[in-house]
Amino acid sequence: MYLKSLSLINFKNYQEAELYFSATINCFTGNNGAGKTNLLDAIHYLSLCKSYFNSIDSQQILNEADFFMLQGNFDKHERVELVSCAVKRNQKKQFRRNKKEYDRLADHIGLFPVVMITPYDISLILEGSEERRRFIDNALSQTDSQYLDQLITYNKALANRNSLLKAFRQSGHPDEDLLEIFSEKLIQLGAELYKKRQLFMEIFMPLFVNHYLFITEQAEQVSLTYISQLHVYDYTSGMLFSNQRDRLTERTNFGIHKDDLEFKIGLLPLKKFASQGQQKSFLIALKLAHYSYLKLKTGIKPILLLDDIFDKLDDRRIRQLMQMVVQDEFGQIFVTDTNKDRVEKVFKEINREVNIISVDAGSIVRQ
Repeated sequence: MYLKSLSLINFKNYQEAELYFSATINCFTGNNGAGKTNLLDAIHYLSLCKSYFNSIDSQQILNEADFFMLQGNFDKHERVELVSCAVKRNQKKQFRRNKKEYDRLADHIGLFPVVMITPYDISLILEGSEERRRFIDNALSQTDSQYLDQLITYNKALANRNSLLKAFRQSGHPDEDLLEIFSEKLIQLGAELYKKRQLFMEIFMPLFVNHYLFITEQAEQVSLTYISQLHVYDYTSGMLFSNQRDRLTERTNFGIHKDDLEFKIGLLPLKKFASQGQQKSFLIALKLAHYSYLKLKTGIKPILLLDDIFDKLDDRRIRQLMQMVVQDEFGQIFVTDTNKDRVEKVFKEINREVNIISVDAGSIVRQ
């Protein structure tokens, strides 16, 4: 699968643009702020119905325009698939595949798998557990539509239970039957989601380790551990055990919404003891393992989006990374970089042709 062409109208800093791509390697070059990353985000939007960086759709619209439109032609199994999206201010966004609008956006997720690697991924290491859970959920949602439906329902039940706990504290008259209904829903769905996360991690962890060792040429050992309260308590016992605390804190303290991932280099926390280069290598290995997992589960080579990938990596690790992603395991690749000469040099060294697209202030200068 690959993206043949992309058109944008009023998307971020692009008033209008149309681009055509190679099925292998494409690179957007230009100064910082030119709009290179916005092109990657447009591809991400068409694949996953949302921006990688900003969940508010109206904020993707150019300046004072009333709408934005995106359209892409994907070649999937030697058949062209037309995907389009339109967002008007204060209106529901419209997503179409081959001119037919979706009843549910969730039905689109996973049809055109994509993995994005960006400097913003450092939040996986530096921020709270919600970022790391989102990473797991993204991988599973692109390969299991039932998982996404279950997760959405679980989060709604969790929000309802938390609202009820807050109401208890204010009214002093708890509705025990309603609380029990929400608790049972969390137990039922949470147990299923936990099993799927466990199975995911069993497959994912060796993929991650292999990618990290290749990128770093086995320079150091790293580890990735799935942390969950469900490792210690079954769901029913855990909910009962935390019930009194839930009432005092007015929120649900037990469940898969507390899951986390622990990152280490050697025996030490990655966040505190790894260099910037080591952290970036770790993140790249995470995302490439995500790629390998999607390919394994869907039988499709996802589109790989590499934003500012060369920053904070030495020449050796850059060369190792590029040698990896141009192998047959990977499909279409998009790269951004401020230095056109560096891009040409890197791909010349590994004997690969690259389609270079120059970008300046929201305009395509040369393709």
